[in-house]
Amino acid sequence: MGKKKIAIIGIGAAGCFCAVNIAEQTTDYEIFMYDAGLTPMHKLSLTGGGRCNLTNTFENAENLTKIYPRGDKLLRSLFYNFNHENTIEWFENHDIKLYAQDDGRIFPKSNKAAEIVDKLYFLMNKYGVWTFTGKKLSLIEKTSNEQFSLTFSNGEKCLEQFDYVIVTTGGLSNSPLMESLKKLGIEIIEPVPSLFSLKVKSNILTSLMGATVDNASVMIAGEKFRSEGGLLITHFGFSGPAVLKLSSYAARFLKENNYKCDLAINWLNESEDVVFQLINELIKKNRNKNILSSHPKNFTNRLWEFLISRAEIQKDKKFSELGKKHLNKLVNILTSDIYHVSGRGQFKDEFVTAGGVSLKSLNHKTLESKTVKNLFFAGEVLDIDAITGGYNLQAAWTTAKTVAENFTVS
Repeated sequence: MGKKKIAIIGIGAAGCFCAVNIAEQTTDYEIFMYDAGLTPMHKLSLTGGGRCNLTNTFENAENLTKIYPRGDKLLRSLFYNFNHENTIEWFENHDIKLYAQDDGRIFPKSNKAAEIVDKLYFLMNKYGVWTFTGKKLSLIEKTSNEQFSLTFSNGEKCLEQFDYVIVTTGGLSNSPLMESLKKLGIEIIEPVPSLFSLKVKSNILTSLMGATVDNASVMIAGEKFRSEGGLLITHFGFSGPAVLKLSSYAARFLKENNYKCDLAINWLNESEDVVFQLINELIKKNRNKNILSSHPKNFTNRLWEFLISRAEIQKDKKFSELGKKHLNKLVNILTSDIYHVSGRGQFKDEFVTAGGVSLKSLNHKTLESKTVKNLFFAGEVLDIDAITGGYNLQAAWTTAKTVAENFTVS
């Protein structure tokens, strides 16, 4: 008998890692990979600003739910078999030297995503994995002999039939493949954007473009969604880790509200009492100085001037001239500064979706469909997504490795 055939749909991080790990375990399978794009692992080449933030130390991961708003319970189980430490070991065993930044993010020492892409592509070539680009899949069907047939968007039918299909396409939003999977009985959670910046309709922030605050907190006014971290002011609104995390936590809420909400910023990430005390200390130390002459240490001069203006305080006032009314107003601005969000921006080219194949549809030990035998899923196509920091790629490596381990010597 000839080798059994596996079709992997999607030549991205999860698909390539899965293919390589199957091929390293056994030679019993012939692996074919198909992708709608023309460049394999294009998204992987862009991640981490082109440096490839391939995982994280998880040292600051007090609660997986805060890292993985969707899929944390499944990953907690799968990490027992293949976690970030295993990922680091795997790449280092394949001659990729890595290093960890102070914030926990892990990169190749070369700081080049191309090194990761080239290594995976080299290994696929080494093991004889077939890759076909420009092949957008639109239909997966079961044949009468319990194999799979594939049809592409141009109506072309794949000449091969497959014993197994592994779907690693990334986001499924409004694709023919999504409809095809639904016809096979796969439950799909509607994919919505995640990890994006927020637009503010007013041009009030234009003069502050590029200003950053190291540790702020942001929340959607009147809702439970909250995050903290670095905040970046852009020409159109707000970005940075705090906002990107918030967009992940509130992805579905923001979609349902057409990306319109009131954003409350706590510029110092401190309580009103602490901020009140901080401003009083500034007043005591600088009574006879202009209010613009001194500010909290993590503010720039122009941001402080902007916030003073937001508090309706005249710029020529001295600290000693701040009355109770202006003091309360300033504390309120520093702890709960409200901006109306009018839309979302895309986070570079590293587009992430919340939603996808429902985890309830899968065997959690193998990631095989409960209703369609020999149909597997890995990577972002699953209803798993994370905040920034290498966590989304870790989910891709873990789920891909989980699927790969189903294909041992028969």
